[in-house]
Amino acid sequence: MQSLFERVDALDGTLEVAVYNASHRVQGPITALDPVAVEAAISVSAYGAFLMAHHAAKRMLLKRSGTLLFTGASASVKGFAKSAPFAMGKFALRGLCQSLARELHPQGIHVGHIVIDGGIADRASPDAGQADDMLDPNEIAKAYMTLIDQHRSTWTSEIEIRPWVERF
Repeated sequence: MQSLFERVDALDGTLEVAVYNASHRVQGPITALDPVAVEAAISVSAYGAFLMAHHAAKRMLLKRSGTLLFTGASASVKGFAKSAPFAMGKFALRGLCQSLARELHPQGIHVGHIVIDGGIADRASPDAGQADDMLDPNEIAKAYMTLIDQHRSTWTSEIEIRPWVERF
């Protein structure tokens, strides 16, 4: 992550937006899970997000502006059977975002956590976004842009995105 931000520093301009969209999923019965694989999954979903926030916030605090966005999942608000590592990582990510918002909002940095609750249609498919039970990736991007463009008087720190047919 440090190397990534050093490359960003070498570009013209200043860092305005950083998006963390990484996760690593390990599934299975608790008794069959490989502890090393679980550690890796939590590291990608939670610790990697911390590292991105750490490096991005250092740069954004210099201007007292910017937006940090983190992609969560329904697993960040409800754990599912045989998906403990994913839920652990996404719950941690959500907690990180809540802490960051309380720390950084007063310093001019918008922090948003986006809960993606549903399957995402394949962008390459001509039917992308047409199935009622799938999220259209272009519409997801619009939701992210809405957060980026929000006026600071109405900052949103968390949204849930789901197809209208998805059960809560």
